Formats: sequence, C-alpha cells, structure tokens
Amino acid sequence: MKNATIILLPLLLLTSSLMTCNMDDMQTANPVSMENNDTNSDITGNKLRIRVGSSTFSATLLDTPTAKAFKARLPITISMSELNGNEKFYSFPTDLPTRAANPGMVQTGDLMLYGSNTLVLFYKSFSTSYSYTKIGRVDNPAGLAAALGLGNVTVTFDQL
Repeated sequence: MKNATIILLPLLLLTSSLMTCNMDDMQTANPVSMENNDTNSDITGNKLRIRVGSSTFSATLLDTPTAKAFKARLPITISMSELNGNEKFYSFPTDLPTRAANPGMVQTGDLMLYGSNTLVLFYKSFSTSYSYTKIGRVDNPAGLAAALGLGNVTVTFDQL
C-alpha cells in the first residue's frame, strides 16, 4: 500500500499541474469580456477615420455583419442630415444586415444603424426607447458635437 501511495502521489501532482496549464492557456487564448455580454464585447482592431471639415476622429468598428457590410462601402463621403439636436443621419440606398436592440442609453460617439439602411452618428448622449444595430464607436468623441455643428454636414468615412 505504501508503494502505491508513492507512485500515485507524483501522478496526481503531474495531472493537476497539466490541468492548470491547460486552463491558463484557454483563458489567455479566449478572453471573455465581463463588461457587457452583447455586441460591445465584439470590438475588433478595425479602425475607421471620420473626417468632418478640418476635424478628424478615429473610431473602432465592431466585429459584426453590419459593421463588415458598412466597412465594405468605404471610403465614402456622405451628406448627413441633422436630427433632434443629438445626431446626424444618412440613408443608404440599399439595406445592411441588422441585429437591432434597444441600448437604453445612446452615448456620444456611437455609430449605429436605425432600421436597415439609416446610418446614425450620435454627438450627444441620451436615453432612448428606439432600437439600433451597433456598428462602432468614436474612440475619443471630445469635440465631435462642435465639428458636426447644428445643421447638415458632409462626413467622410474611411479605413485607417
């Protein structure tokens, strides 16, 4: 019995250390965002440049079918219309894929799709009862409201 314990103890320690290594590898290879369990956790390295007059902003696109379809249309220069004193919008002639949900709160710098073809760039935060499909977000929206102004504006979107 003493010999069995001497043999089993090292095997048990070896098995335990191998399992710990494999769990560490899995956590490193596939991190899970604890921030939000929806499309916010799907942020990729897809960078976007947004130009409004002499101002330039960088944004990060989500890794979603909608963001990929939007990215396929770049570069694009569009005339965005003012709406509600908090957003600019543009209606594409064709639809993009959607997965609309109510975000509850829209944040300054959010880039979303309303319906299946209306691109919306928000320059003020507010609570909402509307549903949108998230596309991405301006990385640092400071100065975005001033750049967009109060009326219609020409905006260029292209990849960084």
